[in-house]
Amino acid sequence: MNLKLEKINGHQVLFIEEERIDAHNSGELKDAILHIIEQGDNAIIVQLGRVRFIDSSGLGALLSGYKNAAAKSGKLSLANLQPQVLSMFELTRLNRVFEIYADLDEAFDNPS
Repeated sequence: MNLKLEKINGHQVLFIEEERIDAHNSGELKDAILHIIEQGDNAIIVQLGRVRFIDSSGLGALLSGYKNAAAKSGKLSLANLQPQVLSMFELTRLNRVFEIYADLDEAFDNPS
């Protein structure tokens, strides 16, 4: 999975450089988020601007990251969701769990 991690405005921003998050790569995403949390960074924004498809395993990987961050008094939020990806969060009602922002600027304006 093609991921890029940058520290911006005190947050670890994880850029997902893939068009799909599915059973083939969701394990790598889950591991990457867990690794970030284990390094002591628990203010994470996952930037999903390039992702056009996410399935249940991808949702599960993000939810696992959310729970692990919360367990360390942190926060995992999402930014820049494409309409079809946002609809999956709405369909599963995970939009009520995650803080979802239109873009990174909005995420930075809402500190953890």
